[in-house]
Amino acid sequence: MKNTKTFRLISEYIQIAFGIVLASIGLKAFLLPNGFLDGGVTGMALLVRTQVDIKLSVLLIIFSIPFLILGFYTVSKRIVIKSIVSILGLALFIHFENFATITNDKLLISIFGGLFLGAGIGIAIRNGSVLDGSEILGIYLNDRFGISIGQIVLVFNIILFSITALILSVEVALYSILTYIVAAKVTDLVIEGFEDFIGVTIVSKKYEAIEVAIMKELGTGMTIYKGTRGVGSSGKSEDFDIIHTIINRIDIKKMYRIVNDLDDNAFIVEFDVNSVKGGVLRHYLDKKKNKVLPKV
Repeated sequence: MKNTKTFRLISEYIQIAFGIVLASIGLKAFLLPNGFLDGGVTGMALLVRTQVDIKLSVLLIIFSIPFLILGFYTVSKRIVIKSIVSILGLALFIHFENFATITNDKLLISIFGGLFLGAGIGIAIRNGSVLDGSEILGIYLNDRFGISIGQIVLVFNIILFSITALILSVEVALYSILTYIVAAKVTDLVIEGFEDFIGVTIVSKKYEAIEVAIMKELGTGMTIYKGTRGVGSSGKSEDFDIIHTIINRIDIKKMYRIVNDLDDNAFIVEFDVNSVKGGVLRHYLDKKKNKVLPKV
């Protein structure tokens, strides 16, 4: 057990180090040489860097200190320790690395700068750390006043980009907003994964045929609830099975086709799924071996 925890911890720090490298490439090879910004504390440090002759690595540490202190009282100590190591690692890497400017095309700078930075931040967050302290501010204000973290970060960045438009230029502010959008989307993608799952609940008198069809054609497992009598427009119904399954979003149209072919009056409820673990979601039916997937 101890060896497993040690291995996991080492693996997490290796991945965080990789995230630091990616974030550094985004900053030093794309954003910094061209005066573009990102959102959050990183963007604030980049903005101040355009006005004062202080190294970005130093500014990142200075601006991160208040958020880390805040994090000490709002999140777990383990996250704060990892975040301190991560931010120091990012500052050191930025200080000593010397990437050549890859392109002068403003659109490419915004897109790829945001891509590398977002990937680095996302990898760090997946491993229990942060490279930007604005998320900690969001957690604190959410706990204190009930304001959503997304709204807090959005307001923070609206203020930041407004100041950017006044101090630098509207063009730089607009490109920086594009960088922030790309970085935010890539961060979400890295954290949540490339596969987007949705939950589906199906109520139908032909539930047995639908169960078999879903397993054979989609290759996904399902949970079956035993339904009892209900009163609807058609009066009382007999006992039936309620099908609950989770599928990849790309298969949703196929799922609807399967159900409609068997029962076009079936009642279907579709809902978003934020996190999935276990089950047979990633397994597919091997028709050659006639493998039957178990219910979950």
